[in-house]
Amino acid sequence: MQAGTDLATGFDGFLGSGWVRAGQGSDLWYMLYRFDDIPTLEAWEQSPQRAWWLDSGRAFASEVRVERRTGIEGWFDAPFATHVEPRHPRDGEALTTGPVQQPIPSAPPRWKQAVAIWLGFFPTNLLASWLLGFVPGFTEWPLVLRILLATVLLTPVMTYAVLPWVTRMLRPWLQR
Repeated sequence: MQAGTDLATGFDGFLGSGWVRAGQGSDLWYMLYRFDDIPTLEAWEQSPQRAWWLDSGRAFASEVRVERRTGIEGWFDAPFATHVEPRHPRDGEALTTGPVQQPIPSAPPRWKQAVAIWLGFFPTNLLASWLLGFVPGFTEWPLVLRILLATVLLTPVMTYAVLPWVTRMLRPWLQR
């Protein structure tokens, strides 16, 4: 597994990678790669180095599908921002069978994403601004430092709590 990451590190646009298990007790793992843009990702995907790595690990694992997420759509939990590419076996390989993949709806329009983000961000920012006003001397800090602190505090709150909750609540509207 590490060999793939080590190989990808040498490619332009590589931003990082990781492994995520599909669920507790599952033997399905997802390899995550992050690249600057689609062309740099495709350079990795079509490289002889990646082909060698996949072939050398075929006895241990197989690539059965690819999901691509771009932009802020990644904040909108699957299936909204997921593009699935089924992988078909090469000559001599067995086909991995599993649950039938349902067609995946496209991401919500950007205007709906913007509304959902605003609906989460406005009350969160309002509450944080009000609470930070109680910190002694905070209002005298330079504007840049106040905004820096607020964004450092609010980014994880938005990413891990507020946006997932807002998208769950708005799912029927976002899918329409």
